[in-house]
Amino acid sequence: MKKAVLAIALILPLAACTTQQRNATIGAGVGTAAGAAITGDATGAIAGGLIGGGVGAAVR
Repeated sequence: MKKAVLAIALILPLAACTTQQRNATIGAGVGTAAGAAITGDATGAIAGGLIGGGVGAAVR
């Protein structure tokens, strides 16, 4: 139940964002997860988040 409440609290604010902001947020989240999974350290997670956010913002 706690996970569901946390997920709703994290997703709900995206409803007020523009499409570009939403894409950047989702891209950064996916990039962070991928960077952490691939490299296994914080530097990779940060790099993945930055790249994912940039790509997400560029997608229309």
